[in-house]
Amino acid sequence: MTDPFLRSGIAGLDRVALDAGLRTHMQRVFAYMGGGLAISGVLAWIVAHSSLAGLLFGSPLRWVLAIAPLGFIMVMNFKLNTISLNGLRTLFFLFCGTMGLSMGAIFLAYTDASVARAFFVTSATFGAMSLWGYTTKANLAGFGSFLLMGVFGIIIASVVNLFLMAPMLQWVVSIVGVFVFSGLTAWDVQRIKHTYTESFGTEANEKMAVFSALSLYLNFVNAFQFMLSLMGARR
Repeated sequence: MTDPFLRSGIAGLDRVALDAGLRTHMQRVFAYMGGGLAISGVLAWIVAHSSLAGLLFGSPLRWVLAIAPLGFIMVMNFKLNTISLNGLRTLFFLFCGTMGLSMGAIFLAYTDASVARAFFVTSATFGAMSLWGYTTKANLAGFGSFLLMGVFGIIIASVVNLFLMAPMLQWVVSIVGVFVFSGLTAWDVQRIKHTYTESFGTEANEKMAVFSALSLYLNFVNAFQFMLSLMGARR
C-alpha cells in the first residue's frame, strides 16, 4: 500500500507542475494575441496613411478584405485537428494581417487621438475582465451562453440598422457590444484555463494556444470597435 503522505506529496508536485504549465500556456495565448493585434494595428495605420487606402477601399478589393477574415476563421476551425502547428500559426497571422488591412478604414474615419483613447480604454477593460475570468471561483458557463445570445442580437440589430440608419439604435448596439465582448473575454479566459491539460502534449497545447488567441483577439477587436463608436471623434 502506498504511504498516504507519499501520495499527498506526489499530488502536490503534480499540482505545482500543472499550475506552472497553465501559466506558461496562458502566457503563450496572450503572446499570440498581442502579436496578432500588433500586426493588425501597424498595417491599419500604414494603410490609412498611404496610397494603399485608395487601392484597397476604392476598388473591388474591399469585398475581398471583408470576406477573407471569415474564410481564415473557417479554415482554422475545420483544419484544427489536421493542420500542422506552423500552418495554424501562419493562418492566424495572415488573418490578423487581413484584419489590419480592413481596419485601415478606422484611421480614415476617426482621428488618431480618439483611436488611441478607445484602444487604451479597451485594453484596460480587457485586462480587468481577463484577470477576473482567470481568478474568479464562479462558474461563468451560464454567463457565457447568455452573452453568446447577445452576439446574435447585436448582429440582427446591426443588420436592421443598415436600413434604418438610426443613431439611437447604433448607440444602444455599441453599449451592448462593449458589455457583451468584455464579458466574453472573462468567459473565454476561464474556458481556456479549464480546458488546459498537460495530456494534450506540447504541439496540441501550442495549437490550442493559437486557437484560444484567436477567440481573445476577436473579443478585443469587437469591443474596441464598439468603444470607438461610442467615444470616437470622426474626421
